Amino acid sequence: MAGRAGLNRAAWPALALALALLSGGAWLAGADSNRWDWQPGLAWSQPWRCWTAAAVHHSAWHLGANLAGCAVVGGFGLAAGCCGRAVLAWLLAWPLGVIGLALQPDLGHYAGLSGLLHAGVAIAAWQAWCGGRRGWLGLAVLAGLAAKIASESPWGPALWPLPEWGIAVAPLAHATGALAGLLCALALLRRRQPGGQAGT
Repeated sequence: MAGRAGLNRAAWPALALALALLSGGAWLAGADSNRWDWQPGLAWSQPWRCWTAAAVHHSAWHLGANLAGCAVVGGFGLAAGCCGRAVLAWLLAWPLGVIGLALQPDLGHYAGLSGLLHAGVAIAAWQAWCGGRRGWLGLAVLAGLAAKIASESPWGPALWPLPEWGIAVAPLAHATGALAGLLCALALLRRRQPGGQAGT
């Protein structure tokens, strides 16, 4: 039983590591972002792009920042007790956050892990809240996440140029990723009852 619990706890950081390896592998293989990224004109005919978009990055800085994000979200989720249902919530949020980009018709392309990482933060924060012991931390992270997203004006221009990184950021991806993560967490994770166990 202890071994199974250990494997369950390892699932969240394992998923974070898998995302990092997927992205790093795609970069080293020289994957063509136009072949794998999300594009609104291809959303229905090539729906698999909702998954593959996370693997491709437009610059080394873009990739490096998201690899660091994988480490942070993996560690936060482990500390928050993410396993089982939290991992499932993250997997479900993966395509849902990208699908939400259809709300911004001016966004012609999207690639990278940032939306999915925002989903992971939202799920891990909700798990921390559900777990009870670190509930205050979960609420603080959720509040910080909401403030960050609001400051990026996701309802404004589709892209924010970031010339020093050689990319343009899509603020809406952060918002739709976080919202998808929170909705999946709300659906799958339950608040711990006094003397009971949280559903994880």
